[in-house]
Amino acid sequence: MSPLAIDAPEPVTLPVFRSEASFPVNRVYCIGRNYAAHAVEMGHDPDREPPFFFQKNPDNVYCGQTFPYPAMSADVHHEIELAVLLKSGGSDISERDALEHVFGYAVALDMTRRDLQAEAKKSGRPWEVAKAFEHSAPISEILPISEIGHLQNGRISLSVNGELRQEGDLNQMIWKVPDMISYLSRYFSLAAGDVILTGTPSGVGPVQKGDKLDGHIDGLPDLSVTVI
Repeated sequence: MSPLAIDAPEPVTLPVFRSEASFPVNRVYCIGRNYAAHAVEMGHDPDREPPFFFQKNPDNVYCGQTFPYPAMSADVHHEIELAVLLKSGGSDISERDALEHVFGYAVALDMTRRDLQAEAKKSGRPWEVAKAFEHSAPISEILPISEIGHLQNGRISLSVNGELRQEGDLNQMIWKVPDMISYLSRYFSLAAGDVILTGTPSGVGPVQKGDKLDGHIDGLPDLSVTVI
């Protein structure tokens, strides 16, 4: 094997709940407007349209207690989401077989530079500067399906400084987890280590430095981060 021209970056890994093992991150896919109430609050029709996805970078995902407020934005919003973590993948996966590829679940935040996203939408440009910035996806420890099974319903919520901001139920997702895995696999070859963020309920809003964000999904380890 030829030597590397530069030092290889450290692999991105996430902790697994009550385990010394860690989960290696490959790609990160995010679905947009997957709860009807959130679609309405963002000015869109909540009818079941074909899903659309964007991506974050693997090193945007991290398990930590702080969220550094990013540069180049004055309007950063919280979006609480269920994260699905894959142990295997493939192409053209059927909805019937999709859940066989899931390793576990976690609570995640899709932090968004909303002002930059609005500019990108207005200009018809991609969303990377709004979505794929450093530390934009805080995530809890991962709970394997061997401990919780597959999540089809359950309360999802986010509180900021103790005040409830977002609340819904996983059964309100327009596109369910098997739908998302199957749909993505038509366009990408999914693989072990892939992470899917499954959309957010209504109530998204801005954060300020000093805010404490507490994310919850029934049955999963909670996620708490402070904006610094």
